[in-house]
This record gives sequence, structure tokens and C-alpha cells, in this order.
Amino acid sequence: MTRAEFLRLFAAAAVAPLLPRAVRAQEPPAYDFRFTRLMYESGDWDVDQRMPSNLIDALIQYTTLRVDPVEQVLPLADPRILDATFCYLSGHKLVEFNPDERRHFEAYVRNGGFVFVDDCNHDIDGLFATSFESEMASIFGRDALRKLPKKHAIYSSFFTFDGPPATTFELNGWGDDLVHDYLKGIEIEGRLGLLYSNKDYGCEWDYDWRNKRFLAEDNTKFAVNIAIYALTH
Repeated sequence: MTRAEFLRLFAAAAVAPLLPRAVRAQEPPAYDFRFTRLMYESGDWDVDQRMPSNLIDALIQYTTLRVDPVEQVLPLADPRILDATFCYLSGHKLVEFNPDERRHFEAYVRNGGFVFVDDCNHDIDGLFATSFESEMASIFGRDALRKLPKKHAIYSSFFTFDGPPATTFELNGWGDDLVHDYLKGIEIEGRLGLLYSNKDYGCEWDYDWRNKRFLAEDNTKFAVNIAIYALTH
């Protein structure tokens, strides 16, 4: 075996534990992580257009994952979402899934997918929050969306946090003038398939990724936790 062949095998072995179980049995993908934004017919699904570049940059900085540098955008009605390793959905306005969107969303979450959903209103009684939570109740049941304990594995999957980090939108009184000390989620057979935030992380991370060097503390570190949890659970 040549040195080059050995190094390729070593790299593959090092990355394998971070890949979803369904992927490990297949041929190695070109990327370990690809950011997929979900487009839906109702509402404004593309409110935080620079957020993905910051999450992608953080993964490249802090991990050895092979990260696709380009955000992928797929309609929720497109069956290709069922092959995604990580999906993101956000907005300010009404969320009202059509039948195809509802069917794919449920199939994705129930069959091992992971969706991070962020309310960019930062408002627990706003239109996005009330309509999205109503959709989740109709799909998964009234009590499916629950608060996550502060000891949940997502807070220690890479960096360690004592619960969800606050955002400047909360601290500056934007929206409902509350600091939400929790995130919510939907678990399927003990696995978190949906992470739901009222904290407006999407807009918190919606800036040119090169400006992170001016921050006293990189506020996208929690994004790394979310991505790593999605890949390893």
C-alpha cells in the first residue's frame, strides 16, 4: 500500500464516526455536510440569506468535516429533501404547508432527517410561530413539540453550553421583549428530528462571515453544535 493510499484510508476512517448511520453503509459522499434550506410556498422562506455562509464557515474553522461551501435550496415539495443530512427552515410570516410539503416534512423527520427551524420574528405569539406550531401539531400531534432540557446532548455535542445561547435580538428587547431560556424539539424514537427556536438565530448569524473576526466571542459556535448533533444522532 502506498503512502497516499494509506492517508486516504486514514482520512475516511476518521470521518466515518461523524456520518449518519445510513450514509456509512454507502459509498463515501463528496461532502460530509451540506446545508439545505427549505423553500415553502407560503411565507418568506429566505429572510436570512447570509446565515448559511456563517454556519458553513464555522464548521470549516472548527471541524475536519468536508463541508459543501455552497448553500443548497430545495422546495419542501421536492422529494430530494429526503436525502438531505441537514435542513433549515425560517421566516417571519405564515407557514401553511401544502399537501406535498406536509407529506415530505413528516417523512423526512420520521425517517432519520434533521430540521432546524428558526422563528425570525423572535416572538412566541407571532404569525410564524403560531402557524408553524399549528402545522407541527397537525402532523405530529398536539404534544409532540416540547421544551428541551438544558442537559440535552445538543448543548454538548461539540462546544459546551449551559442551555441555548441568548441573542442580541432578545437582549435588546426586539420582538416580545423576552429572553427565551429554552429551545423546543420533536423527538422520534428518542432521536431529535426537529429543533425549533424562537430566539432568531437566523438573523443573529445573518452577516458577512468575514466580520466574525471583530466579535469578542464567535456567536456561531452553537451552530456547530447543531450541525454535529444532526450528523451524529
